[in-house]
Amino acid sequence: MLHLDQQILAMFYAGPLREFHFRLPVRMDDGSLRVFQVFAVQHNDARGRTKGGIRFHPMRTIDTVRRPGDVDDLEWAVADIRWAAVKGGVIVDPAT
Repeated sequence: MLHLDQQILAMFYAGPLREFHFRLPVRMDDGSLRVFQVFAVQHNDARGRTKGGIRFHPMRTIDTVRRPGDVDDLEWAVADIRWAAVKGGVIVDPAT
């Protein structure tokens, strides 16, 4: 049985601390301008500093950015690791 503080556990279920949605204009090699949708989610930082990464995929959504951070936060809390998750995503096909 897990013995997590109930207040900490309640914060995990409350959802992410911050979400960012923005568009990123990029000048391509051929001179054209493309605008990409970008998401970043900072999960609960009550247990310590945040760390994470960015994924690039054409089917990326805000939900696919939220979920892995929730899982990371819970796993790190169980292991008593003082980190909090930050996850990001860009809607783009990296092959193009």
